[in-house]
Amino acid sequence: MSAVPDVLTHVLIGYVIGMGLSFRYEWVRPAHVTLVMIGALSPDFAKADLFVSDWVVQSLLGIPFSWSPLHTLGGTILVVLLGSLLVAPEYRWHALALVAIGAASHHALDLALMTPTGRTYAVFWPFTERRLPAGGLFLSSDRWPALVAGGLAALVWGIDRYRRDGTDSSIDSRKEAQ
Repeated sequence: MSAVPDVLTHVLIGYVIGMGLSFRYEWVRPAHVTLVMIGALSPDFAKADLFVSDWVVQSLLGIPFSWSPLHTLGGTILVVLLGSLLVAPEYRWHALALVAIGAASHHALDLALMTPTGRTYAVFWPFTERRLPAGGLFLSSDRWPALVAGGLAALVWGIDRYRRDGTDSSIDSRKEAQ
């Protein structure tokens, strides 16, 4: 259960970023916000080993296998590119960019984690094995980052509702004038 606050934090930060983009760019709709949230969660696809262990996949494929590289830049790029193929060609570039933004937010938050070694994981693998100094801001099991992210998400949600109510009332007043 210690991973729950971490996963929730990533998804909520993805929501905040996606909603921020929707405030700035008119073409960003709720489905696009969801793509940012999926992107923010995508590096944690490496946790698939909780359901299907590396050993099971290795014995099925007959080759060495690990889910861990999905939590690196190389794995993220692979997931983003493959995921963009699931979208219609006319929306592919937008989907690719939004999922990549969400995944980048995940890695940025992970760089702020407190680790026993004082170093991060090899986030830029396969480009480099270098491990950056950890930010030391919080543990992945801490609940306060999820509370802060939840507060930001509630604030952004409220701003969105306020903006929609203002837009809806101006549309209604235009209809009444006609």
